[in-house]
Amino acid sequence: MYEAIDRYVLSLIERSTPECTAWNVEKLRQGKPADWNYIDGCMITALLSMSEITGDERYFDFAERFIDAFVEEDGSIRTYDPDKRSLDDINEGRVLFELYDRTGREKYRKAAGLLHDELMRQPRTAEGSFWHKKIYPNQVWLDGIYMAQPFAALYEKRFGSGDYTDVLRQVRTVRDRMRDARTGLYYHGYDASREAFWADPETGLSKNVWLRAVGWFSVALADLLEILPAGGARDELAGVFTGLMESVSRYADPETGMYWQVVDRAGDEGNYLESSGSSMLAYAMLKGARLSVLPEAYRALGRKTFDGIVNRYLSFDGGQLELGGICLVAGLGPENNRRRDGTYEYYISEPVVRNDAKGVAPLILCYTEVRRAAE
Repeated sequence: MYEAIDRYVLSLIERSTPECTAWNVEKLRQGKPADWNYIDGCMITALLSMSEITGDERYFDFAERFIDAFVEEDGSIRTYDPDKRSLDDINEGRVLFELYDRTGREKYRKAAGLLHDELMRQPRTAEGSFWHKKIYPNQVWLDGIYMAQPFAALYEKRFGSGDYTDVLRQVRTVRDRMRDARTGLYYHGYDASREAFWADPETGLSKNVWLRAVGWFSVALADLLEILPAGGARDELAGVFTGLMESVSRYADPETGMYWQVVDRAGDEGNYLESSGSSMLAYAMLKGARLSVLPEAYRALGRKTFDGIVNRYLSFDGGQLELGGICLVAGLGPENNRRRDGTYEYYISEPVVRNDAKGVAPLILCYTEVRRAAE
């Protein structure tokens, strides 16, 4: 199995350039040119992890060529538009630290500084949480924690004073505002102003628990636990993480170990076992066990989920591996897109695709954790 997955990932690299990747299905469908975006950022993060675990420099070489094509010598980033104030556009910056360490190229350090400065200019809610994007005023989405906080923590660790107060505050507000006390699960979004059409007028919460949003949040917590030093902030994050893993594990499909697109509505008409969010949860559990934050039993739970994804959705088609079962995209609004209303019917209506990086990258990251566990 290892060799087949290695070949699959290498085949994606061979079919990709910085201008057109084989894994950014949104760009391919829209016919848009390549730009600085979180989807490619997730994939480059996964390729760097593959390089580390396999020792195969082809993964790192592609990652460096890819990022090099966007980062100019002065640290500016081609196609990056800070005026969008989008947390999504911060995510790709997390790879800059490893590229700087391995190449010594000053432009990567400068680019990280640019992104950090822009992140500090991001609008915030009254409680101090970053808006998800300028077009989503006062809105906090679970995936925003993944998009910004591992980068922020890495920057603070490498080039800052080691103060993780703001990182902790962002997570703490999500825990306090977006967690359902009954299930222990987290809602997709929260509008601090209670004005968005999809938000509950009393709580500001969206209506459902979307799997990939919970997945993004889980991966963010697992990654932060690897970045932060021992102490109070890390201990608090560990408590949030272990509570979520305990809660979400109760919703795993007993047969496959996978999770449902709308997590707590197993078996409802139209709901399905989704591969991207399942991969994220498997990665978080495997990594949490490796870091000794989670009990050892979670290693087996994560591995069962990984095997379930491989058996159900990784298949040969036309002589090469294909990963299916990936929700292409889901969101909340904006005002001029009321179809994205956070209802159950909305989440199950979004396209399900193959080989998109939002599913492929988490599966690769999960795979690297499986490889680490086997060493």
